[in-house]
Amino acid sequence: MSTATMNGRAALVTGGSRGIGAATALRLARRGADVAFTYVQGEAAAEQVVREIEATGRRGVALRADAADAAEAVGAVERAAELFGRLDVLVNNAGVGVIGPLESLSLPDVDRVLAVNVRSVFLASQAAAGRMRRGGRIITIGTCMTQRVPGPGGTLYTMGKSALIGLTKALARELGERGITANIVHPGPVDTDMNPADGPYADAQSAMTALGRFGSADEVASMVAFLAGEEAAYVTGAEFSVDGGHAA
Repeated sequence: MSTATMNGRAALVTGGSRGIGAATALRLARRGADVAFTYVQGEAAAEQVVREIEATGRRGVALRADAADAAEAVGAVERAAELFGRLDVLVNNAGVGVIGPLESLSLPDVDRVLAVNVRSVFLASQAAAGRMRRGGRIITIGTCMTQRVPGPGGTLYTMGKSALIGLTKALARELGERGITANIVHPGPVDTDMNPADGPYADAQSAMTALGRFGSADEVASMVAFLAGEEAAYVTGAEFSVDGGHAA
């Protein structure tokens, strides 16, 4: 696959300073896109991602924006579009995971998960759609838990991520006549700082997959990059599992 199939295109990745978001930002840059990404904490990590993007010869921009804040979620899209003079790809990656017994989940927990994992995705997608030309791409990161919930404790997290499936399908219908696609990627257990492959729950998670291992952030990013490219122009409203067979 060509490494320059996205020349002249501009992308925004939310939550792009580490993990799947950082891998996605770098993968898009290697394919020729200028990439902005948001972060909340970890300025040093964000600066490192910018340097890695720039090392590919593309523009990289780190935007501090909290997805829990509606104005900041929209503002990040507007800033990215203004900086690059266009916006072709939005990757809704930012999210929070609140896992625990049903009775332990508080109203603030519910409000935060829905604000970050659902409301910000809707608002960013709405703002991006207003900026995108024909050929635009909206790609959202879901979770394998919308396909198979392996045990208790995931009620709130799974509820929020499941809403993104309906949003994606509706966006595909709404934006299809403009040639803008919308798809959702469901990662399985992925080796990141938040869920390391050598963590205390790793063996149980690996055992739930058909391949018996964690995935890498770059394996998820490769699917996102495919959906962001011209090769996926006829793919929209679809769900893609990158989960090692977790849902098999």
